[in-house]
Amino acid sequence: MFELDSQLAGDTFPVARFALCDVLLMDDATYPWLVLVPRREGVTEMHQLAEPDRELLMRESMFVSIRMQSHFQADKMNIAALGNMVPQLHIHHIARYRTDAAWPKPVWGVNPPKPYTQDERESTINGLRALLAAMTEGE
Repeated sequence: MFELDSQLAGDTFPVARFALCDVLLMDDATYPWLVLVPRREGVTEMHQLAEPDRELLMRESMFVSIRMQSHFQADKMNIAALGNMVPQLHIHHIARYRTDAAWPKPVWGVNPPKPYTQDERESTINGLRALLAAMTEGE
């Protein structure tokens, strides 16, 4: 049975549920940052997914990336599946700007995370749910 890694559960908030992936908001208001987690038990690498799941993961990831880049007017979308700290397969989608504090470096370790306030979190999640609604409704 699939269970979200405890580290991911502690660092994120649920936003949406796609056919394959749970969509989570990283608790760092510094960057627009979503994480996609395929609901497959024991999977740590993309190549471990069955081919139909790999294709669905790519569709869901590209959907999120396109929507985020357009909505947040990002200069660049960073998409990464590292898994060095959390082995459960999860794919980060981070909207980046040439003016952000970490540019052009990766966001990890540059600045401490800036947690969302409750109001910011609720507003951000509601906006993201509207942005991603087409995929949750079966686009």
